[in-house]
Amino acid sequence: MDSKTIIEAVGYIGSSLVLISFLMVSVVKLRVVNTVGSIIFTVYAFIIKSYPTAIMNLCLILINIYHLVKMYNTERTYDFIEVDADDKLFKYSIENNKDDIEKCFPGISMDFSNANTGYVVCHKGTPAGIIIGNLKDGVLDLLLDYSTPEYRDFSIGKFLFSKLPSKGIKSVIYRGSDKNHKEYLAKTGFVNKGNYYEKTF
Repeated sequence: MDSKTIIEAVGYIGSSLVLISFLMVSVVKLRVVNTVGSIIFTVYAFIIKSYPTAIMNLCLILINIYHLVKMYNTERTYDFIEVDADDKLFKYSIENNKDDIEKCFPGISMDFSNANTGYVVCHKGTPAGIIIGNLKDGVLDLLLDYSTPEYRDFSIGKFLFSKLPSKGIKSVIYRGSDKNHKEYLAKTGFVNKGNYYEKTF
């Protein structure tokens, strides 16, 4: 493989990552992947001496870093609202995010009418997270634990789980697929019990 082919490959990889980043649901992942792609593409631009392209990508890198630092250094404040399956706020939150919920949890039943415990987390009045399930003897068996794309930085889960013990909840069980959620479950303290995950307080 000659040097020209290698240089072109670097350019294709960088531009591909930049494009792929815009398919990311999570804003954090979007900015991280976009930054990596922009770094690679900047190197490519300098190699081929396309300085306007290099400067543009350097600016993108700085913008992404700025927003990532801001996201991680800004402590969000949330409101914790107790709801039930018939609550208008709960129904609105579910309906407004129905497609994304089904994408995050393939095959999930959207019928939560039998749930007896639920909470909606809001940020500046906007629903950002939903948790609903059945509570019995201090154990909350989850039917849904969902955060909107803008808030998938684990902060909602950590906030929720800091509040649940005050509601008499001693442990939380998740029985759904872990296909898209292994990182979240690990970072929020769930333990794999074989056919389900459990977090105790």
